[in-house]
Amino acid sequence: MSNPPLSNLAPALIPVIDIGPLRDGSNPMHVAQALHQASRDIGFIYISNHGIDLNLLADARQQALEFFRQPAPIKQALGISNKHRGFLSMGQARMQADKLPDLKESFIWGIEDAQGQTKEDHPLRGSNRWPQELPALRATALQFFDQADQVSRLLLQGFALGLGLPPQHFLGTCSLPMSRAAFVYYPAQDSQQTTEQFGVAPHTDFGVLTVLCQDDVGGLQVQNAQGQWVNAPPIPGTLVVNVGDLLSRWTNGEYRSTPHRVINTSGKERLSLVLAFDPDPETRIDAREVFPDREPLEPAISCGDYLIWRFGKSFNYRADADQPPAAM
Repeated sequence: MSNPPLSNLAPALIPVIDIGPLRDGSNPMHVAQALHQASRDIGFIYISNHGIDLNLLADARQQALEFFRQPAPIKQALGISNKHRGFLSMGQARMQADKLPDLKESFIWGIEDAQGQTKEDHPLRGSNRWPQELPALRATALQFFDQADQVSRLLLQGFALGLGLPPQHFLGTCSLPMSRAAFVYYPAQDSQQTTEQFGVAPHTDFGVLTVLCQDDVGGLQVQNAQGQWVNAPPIPGTLVVNVGDLLSRWTNGEYRSTPHRVINTSGKERLSLVLAFDPDPETRIDAREVFPDREPLEPAISCGDYLIWRFGKSFNYRADADQPPAAM
């Protein structure tokens, strides 16, 4: 089956929102209203004035590419752990069951303290795995995690304000979040294979919020309400933010978790820097806390249980962990 036709980016489909007035407190409601509207309409947003150091992003790209260009044995020595940390090789992720495995490699890490320790209190949280051959990568990666985490928390305050909620509504249990950061590498692919082979097949993101820093190659595509695929090209100085399934569930479908995919036919390698923000595993995802007068579309569930189920469906090494999560 062929894919729906690809359209150019509609001028107002994915808005660019300056979040500076939210960051400095000068006009948070203006930003909140813009975030609210975009999350209802498309679920994808470009954000400018985000506060992440551009030099840090450049360093992270350079070091990530250096990692992915290492010999296979060096990368495989950091092969993905059962806590979803380390190197995920080509073919280990499949975002759509009826498609080929995704044409990408990933290096994944999570929160750790100043001593490099991480709690082993959940099936998706454990020790990070760092390449000894690239000693500078760890500090850069952790700095990116911290700065992207700050952006995510700020945006969730904006979303809460846009819904008429206290700004900390979505951040009540975020002392040790489930968030994961990743460097994601896409080789160039044959332009004739785009109906079967994707860098990432069409999917929605699992968690609450995704913060993405694209390079200048392009390849990200978003599905609009009419089922058309539209390009979401890089815009210098911006990040791409999208609503995940848990935030959509938390807001009873008010905010859209929108299908998207990656097809890299540029002839060049592509790299993304990503933070998938999720709160503490025990966080109750309950739409009644947002809209107490509405019948919830989905039952309440814990963040941690939901992510275990979704990971089991999408990653080969977790194929035995695909039981549906229990409602709360």
